[in-house]
Amino acid sequence: MGTLRRYRKKFDQFVVAVKLDLDTEGFTYRKWGGKQKCNKGDWLVDDNGDIYTINSDTFKETYSHIGGGKYIKVAKVWAEVATNRGTIKTKEGESHYEPGDYLVYNKKDKTDGYRVRAEKFESMYELDE
Repeated sequence: MGTLRRYRKKFDQFVVAVKLDLDTEGFTYRKWGGKQKCNKGDWLVDDNGDIYTINSDTFKETYSHIGGGKYIKVAKVWAEVATNRGTIKTKEGESHYEPGDYLVYNKKDKTDGYRVRAEKFESMYELDE
């Protein structure tokens, strides 16, 4: 893998999100080449047309409300460029990645991770040096 570096979300990159606060057992769906699970209390996110869910605890720890249904990721992330093909386990399921994709982690110890295509990552994040 590439070098692990710290990044921050660009100030103009927000998501629209709704908490799944319903009497439900959640649901499963397919995304990123794998099966994902959304549980009661998780967040349904629209990230500029890319729709997915975020674990409730992760969302609470990493996002801040900026008005209406808009939220901004305020927590720094750690990321590295994948040098081979593989699969990363996420809190929601798993995600398949290709060389050049970014493996992004909410924690420096490479936990709470996910994959983001290079073009998207580079448009949303900047180095935090």
